[in-house]
Amino acid sequence: MKVRSLFMLFVFVFVLMAEGVWAKSPAPTQVDGATTVSTKRAKILMNQGVIFIDVRRVTDFQTSRIQWAEHLDLKLDLTEESLLSVVKKNQPVVFYCNGDMCQRSAIASKKAVAWGWTKVFYYRGGFPDWKNAGLPLE
Repeated sequence: MKVRSLFMLFVFVFVLMAEGVWAKSPAPTQVDGATTVSTKRAKILMNQGVIFIDVRRVTDFQTSRIQWAEHLDLKLDLTEESLLSVVKKNQPVVFYCNGDMCQRSAIASKKAVAWGWTKVFYYRGGFPDWKNAGLPLE
């Protein structure tokens, strides 16, 4: 009986883990109220001094990030007040995360628009596309 219980526990854990993997879906291509930007456009925005917000986990940010990016972890730090401490509502802002399978920058962009930011740029390709283009990292 113990072997069967152990087997059932293993199957249950496997299904839970697999469900988490299968649940991942591509990030949306657009966010209402925000402008989706390519890597080329993101680089132009950086050259213009636009603030980039990295909404990835702190461990990702500490490992490497887009040069001069600010960090506001979507789940731990991003609030209207914390965003306002980095960028005013009438200033442009770029949100990025870990690419087209990462939902964080889309969610952050949506929140910023809802909170009243008027120049929100959603960089869907995010860190992986920036890195692959050989652009500046820290």
